[in-house]
Amino acid sequence: MNETSVTAPAAIRLCGVNLSLGRGAARVHILKDIDLHIGAGEAVGLVGPSGSGKSTLLMVAAGLERPDTGAVQVAGQDLRALDEDALARFRGKKIGIVFQSFHLIPTMTALENVAVPLELAGATDAFERAAAELASVGLRDRVDHYPAELSGGEQQRVALARALAPHPAILVADEPTGNLDEATGREIIALLFAGHEKRGTTLVLVTHDAALARRCDRVVRLRSGRIEAGERIA
Repeated sequence: MNETSVTAPAAIRLCGVNLSLGRGAARVHILKDIDLHIGAGEAVGLVGPSGSGKSTLLMVAAGLERPDTGAVQVAGQDLRALDEDALARFRGKKIGIVFQSFHLIPTMTALENVAVPLELAGATDAFERAAAELASVGLRDRVDHYPAELSGGEQQRVALARALAPHPAILVADEPTGNLDEATGREIIALLFAGHEKRGTTLVLVTHDAALARRCDRVVRLRSGRIEAGERIA
Protein backbone atom coordinates (compact mmCIF):
# COMPACT_ATOMS: atom_id res chain seq x y z
CA MET A 1 0.00 0.00 0.00
CA ASN A 2 1.29 3.45 -0.86
CA GLU A 3 0.76 6.16 1.75
CA THR A 4 0.22 9.70 0.53
CA SER A 5 -0.42 12.94 2.38
CA VAL A 6 -2.03 15.58 0.19
CA THR A 7 -2.67 18.27 2.80
CA ALA A 8 0.68 20.06 2.40
CA PRO A 9 3.33 20.58 -0.25
CA ALA A 10 5.92 17.83 -0.19
CA ALA A 11 9.00 18.17 1.97
CA ILE A 12 9.97 14.63 0.96
CA ARG A 13 8.62 12.65 -1.98
CA LEU A 14 9.72 9.14 -2.90
CA CYS A 15 8.38 7.63 -6.12
CA GLY A 16 8.97 4.01 -7.16
CA VAL A 17 12.01 3.63 -4.90
CA ASN A 18 13.81 0.28 -4.84
CA LEU A 19 17.08 -0.43 -3.05
CA SER A 20 19.14 -3.59 -2.67
CA LEU A 21 22.23 -3.93 -0.49
CA GLY A 22 25.02 -6.47 -0.51
CA ARG A 23 26.69 -8.36 -3.34
CA GLY A 24 26.13 -11.54 -5.26
CA ALA A 25 24.18 -14.21 -3.40
CA ALA A 26 24.16 -12.02 -0.30
CA ARG A 27 22.36 -9.16 -2.08
CA VAL A 28 19.06 -8.35 -0.37
CA HIS A 29 16.16 -6.31 -1.77
CA ILE A 30 15.56 -3.92 1.15
CA LEU A 31 13.07 -1.34 -0.20
CA LYS A 32 10.39 -2.40 -2.67
CA ASP A 33 8.38 0.03 -4.81
CA ILE A 34 8.17 2.74 -2.16
CA ASP A 35 5.89 5.72 -2.85
CA LEU A 36 5.75 8.21 0.01
CA HIS A 37 4.77 11.88 0.34
CA ILE A 38 5.65 13.72 3.55
CA GLY A 39 4.15 17.19 3.80
CA ALA A 40 6.09 20.27 4.84
CA GLY A 41 5.90 20.69 8.62
CA GLU A 42 4.49 17.20 9.13
CA ALA A 43 5.73 14.80 11.82
CA VAL A 44 5.81 11.20 10.56
CA GLY A 45 6.70 8.10 12.54
CA LEU A 46 8.19 5.16 10.63
CA VAL A 47 7.47 1.89 12.43
CA GLY A 48 7.77 -1.79 11.70
CA PRO A 49 9.59 -4.95 12.82
CA SER A 50 13.38 -5.18 12.77
CA GLY A 51 14.57 -5.66 9.21
CA SER A 52 11.46 -4.09 7.69
CA GLY A 53 13.50 -1.34 6.00
CA LYS A 54 12.49 1.67 8.06
CA SER A 55 16.03 2.87 8.84
CA THR A 56 17.06 2.33 5.22
CA LEU A 57 14.03 4.32 4.08
CA LEU A 58 15.08 7.13 6.41
CA MET A 59 18.61 7.07 4.96
CA VAL A 60 17.24 7.29 1.41
CA ALA A 61 14.97 10.19 2.38
CA ALA A 62 17.96 11.97 3.96
CA GLY A 63 20.15 11.45 0.89
CA LEU A 64 22.54 9.13 2.71
CA GLU A 65 21.68 6.16 0.47
CA ARG A 66 20.95 6.35 -3.24
CA PRO A 67 18.17 4.04 -4.49
CA ASP A 68 18.69 1.62 -7.37
CA THR A 69 15.54 2.89 -9.07
CA GLY A 70 12.98 5.61 -8.43
CA ALA A 71 13.05 9.31 -7.62
CA VAL A 72 13.74 11.10 -4.34
CA GLN A 73 12.80 14.76 -3.99
CA VAL A 74 13.67 16.67 -0.84
CA ALA A 75 12.64 20.30 -0.33
CA GLY A 76 11.87 20.46 -4.04
CA GLN A 77 15.31 19.15 -5.10
CA ASP A 78 15.62 15.97 -7.16
CA LEU A 79 18.54 14.23 -5.45
CA ARG A 80 19.42 12.33 -8.63
CA ALA A 81 20.66 15.61 -10.11
CA LEU A 82 23.31 16.08 -7.41
CA ASP A 83 26.80 14.58 -7.33
CA GLU A 84 28.21 13.48 -3.98
CA ASP A 85 29.75 16.86 -3.11
CA ALA A 86 26.62 18.78 -4.03
CA LEU A 87 24.49 16.27 -2.13
CA ALA A 88 26.63 16.71 0.99
CA ARG A 89 26.25 20.49 0.77
CA PHE A 90 22.49 20.13 0.28
CA ARG A 91 22.18 17.86 3.32
CA GLY A 92 24.20 20.29 5.41
CA LYS A 93 21.76 23.10 4.64
CA LYS A 94 18.42 21.32 4.49
CA ILE A 95 18.53 18.16 6.64
CA GLY A 96 19.35 17.67 10.30
CA ILE A 97 20.12 14.07 11.31
CA VAL A 98 20.05 12.46 14.76
CA PHE A 99 21.35 8.89 15.06
CA GLN A 100 20.93 6.32 17.81
CA SER A 101 24.66 6.28 18.56
CA PHE A 102 25.28 10.06 18.68
CA HIS A 103 28.18 10.15 16.13
CA LEU A 104 29.98 12.98 17.90
CA ILE A 105 33.63 13.74 17.07
CA PRO A 106 35.51 12.56 20.19
CA THR A 107 38.39 15.03 19.87
CA MET A 108 36.06 18.04 19.77
CA THR A 109 34.18 19.73 22.60
CA ALA A 110 30.39 19.93 22.61
CA LEU A 111 30.65 23.49 21.29
CA GLU A 112 32.99 22.48 18.47
CA ASN A 113 30.79 19.51 17.51
CA VAL A 114 27.75 21.74 17.14
CA ALA A 115 29.72 24.43 15.29
CA VAL A 116 31.04 22.02 12.63
CA PRO A 117 28.00 22.04 10.28
CA LEU A 118 27.69 25.80 10.68
CA GLU A 119 31.34 26.34 9.75
CA LEU A 120 30.96 24.02 6.75
CA ALA A 121 27.99 26.13 5.66
CA GLY A 122 30.15 29.27 5.87
CA ALA A 123 28.49 30.82 8.92
CA THR A 124 30.64 33.61 10.39
CA ASP A 125 28.93 33.31 13.79
CA ALA A 126 29.19 29.52 14.06
CA PHE A 127 30.36 29.40 17.67
CA GLU A 128 27.82 31.94 18.91
CA ARG A 129 24.99 29.98 17.26
CA ALA A 130 26.39 26.69 18.56
CA ALA A 131 26.46 28.06 22.11
CA ALA A 132 22.85 29.20 21.78
CA GLU A 133 21.76 25.78 20.51
CA LEU A 134 23.50 24.03 23.39
CA ALA A 135 21.82 26.39 25.85
CA SER A 136 18.45 25.55 24.27
CA VAL A 137 18.95 21.85 25.07
CA GLY A 138 20.08 22.54 28.64
CA LEU A 139 23.86 22.29 28.14
CA ARG A 140 24.94 25.89 28.70
CA ASP A 141 27.45 24.71 31.33
CA ARG A 142 28.81 21.78 29.31
CA VAL A 143 30.01 23.52 26.15
CA ASP A 144 33.70 22.87 26.83
CA HIS A 145 33.28 19.18 27.69
CA TYR A 146 34.36 16.39 25.35
CA PRO A 147 31.95 13.55 24.47
CA ALA A 148 33.73 11.13 26.83
CA GLU A 149 33.02 13.56 29.69
CA LEU A 150 29.29 13.62 28.95
CA SER A 151 26.54 11.13 29.81
CA GLY A 152 24.66 9.36 27.04
CA GLY A 153 21.74 11.74 27.41
CA GLU A 154 24.04 14.75 27.26
CA GLN A 155 25.74 13.40 24.15
CA GLN A 156 22.37 12.99 22.45
CA ARG A 157 21.48 16.55 23.43
CA VAL A 158 24.67 17.69 21.71
CA ALA A 159 23.74 15.63 18.65
CA LEU A 160 20.28 17.20 18.59
CA ALA A 161 21.73 20.71 18.97
CA ARG A 162 24.10 19.95 16.08
CA ALA A 163 21.22 18.75 13.91
CA LEU A 164 19.11 21.84 14.63
CA ALA A 165 21.88 24.44 14.47
CA PRO A 166 21.73 25.06 10.68
CA HIS A 167 17.93 25.54 10.96
CA PRO A 168 17.18 22.65 8.58
CA ALA A 169 13.85 22.35 6.83
CA ILE A 170 13.81 18.64 7.65
CA LEU A 171 14.84 16.77 10.79
CA VAL A 172 15.27 12.99 10.68
CA ALA A 173 15.91 10.80 13.71
CA ASP A 174 16.75 7.09 13.73
CA GLU A 175 15.85 5.50 17.10
CA PRO A 176 17.16 8.58 18.95
CA THR A 177 16.42 7.06 22.38
CA GLY A 178 17.71 3.57 21.60
CA ASN A 179 20.85 3.91 23.75
CA LEU A 180 19.22 5.83 26.58
CA ASP A 181 17.34 4.92 29.74
CA GLU A 182 13.61 5.59 29.79
CA ALA A 183 13.68 8.87 31.74
CA THR A 184 16.51 10.33 29.64
CA GLY A 185 14.79 9.15 26.49
CA ARG A 186 11.65 11.08 27.44
CA GLU A 187 13.72 14.25 27.87
CA ILE A 188 15.32 13.83 24.43
CA ILE A 189 11.95 13.22 22.77
CA ALA A 190 10.50 16.33 24.45
CA LEU A 191 13.39 18.38 23.04
CA LEU A 192 13.03 16.75 19.61
CA PHE A 193 9.33 17.60 19.33
CA ALA A 194 9.92 21.08 20.77
CA GLY A 195 12.46 21.71 18.03
CA HIS A 196 9.99 20.45 15.43
CA GLU A 197 7.05 22.49 16.72
CA LYS A 198 8.82 25.78 17.44
CA ARG A 199 10.68 25.86 14.11
CA GLY A 200 8.06 24.30 11.87
CA THR A 201 10.50 21.61 10.75
CA THR A 202 9.37 18.48 9.00
CA LEU A 203 10.14 15.55 11.32
CA VAL A 204 10.68 11.94 10.25
CA LEU A 205 11.22 9.58 13.17
CA VAL A 206 12.12 5.88 13.13
CA THR A 207 11.04 4.18 16.34
CA HIS A 208 10.01 0.86 17.87
CA ASP A 209 8.01 2.73 20.52
CA ALA A 210 4.31 2.76 19.60
CA ALA A 211 3.49 5.49 22.14
CA LEU A 212 6.22 7.69 20.71
CA ALA A 213 5.03 7.08 17.13
CA ARG A 214 1.55 8.20 18.14
CA ARG A 215 2.94 11.62 19.06
CA CYS A 216 3.49 12.17 15.34
CA ASP A 217 0.84 13.49 12.94
CA ARG A 218 0.99 10.25 10.97
CA VAL A 219 2.37 6.75 11.35
CA VAL A 220 3.73 4.83 8.35
CA ARG A 221 4.21 1.10 8.85
CA LEU A 222 6.70 -0.99 6.92
CA ARG A 223 6.93 -4.73 6.56
CA SER A 224 9.42 -6.64 4.40
CA GLY A 225 10.49 -3.48 2.60
CA ARG A 226 7.01 -2.30 1.64
CA ILE A 227 4.73 0.34 3.08
CA GLU A 228 1.97 -1.69 4.71
CA ALA A 229 -0.26 0.99 6.14
CA GLY A 230 -0.45 4.53 7.33
CA GLU A 231 -2.71 6.30 9.76
CA ARG A 232 -3.27 9.93 10.64
CA ILE A 233 -3.23 10.58 14.37
CA ALA A 234 -6.24 12.58 15.55
